Amino acid sequence: MRNVLDIENVSKSYKLGKNDVPVLNDINLTINEGEFAAIMGPSGSGKSTLMNLIGCLDRPTSGKIFITGMDISKLSDIELARIRGKKIGFVFQTFNLIPRLSAQKNVEMPMVYQDVPGNTREKRAKQLLEMLGLGERARHKPPELSGGQRQRVAIARALANEPEIILADEPTGNLDSKTGREIMQIFDKLHVDGKTILMVTHDAELARNCDRIIRLKDGMIENG
Repeated sequence: MRNVLDIENVSKSYKLGKNDVPVLNDINLTINEGEFAAIMGPSGSGKSTLMNLIGCLDRPTSGKIFITGMDISKLSDIELARIRGKKIGFVFQTFNLIPRLSAQKNVEMPMVYQDVPGNTREKRAKQLLEMLGLGERARHKPPELSGGQRQRVAIARALANEPEIILADEPTGNLDSKTGREIMQIFDKLHVDGKTILMVTHDAELARNCDRIIRLKDGMIENG
């Protein structure tokens, strides 16, 4: 089975005045293609920092990160943006949709940045929204949609460029329990279809749906 993500001896610290504040300490982690893994840990354990590194939003202080065999640790900002747009799909707790754009235009946005032709963008966005049960809501704007529908739009957007990894940061955190279960059923189906998913969650019940639970504490992996 192919490794989609390899993290080797990664540490991350931030400057606070003249001091270096360590956040991650010597992280080693491998995620296989098609795996559904949960990242858990208390606030301040380094979950968000780890997700930012995997998502090409930040660079490690030391160590290496490989996505499908490519070392992203030393790439330029432009190269990182290209990899992020093509290989990573993001799903956020707060949806992060553009309020003035329709559901379909929100789904098309990642493809715009990858220079996908307009007709192809429109066709794929419609297909994704229909797959997620939102075909009839494609022209509605986010304020006209429920929380669950907005998260479905966000999932469709994450899938737009057929990414290697889906990063989901507390994807049910702003939803009621029933809607949250419905969103998790979507992730379960994506997993069955072979998608690789990394999900940050505080919810132990949701984490039990995953193949593996990776626990962070004080910037280090406790298990996983």
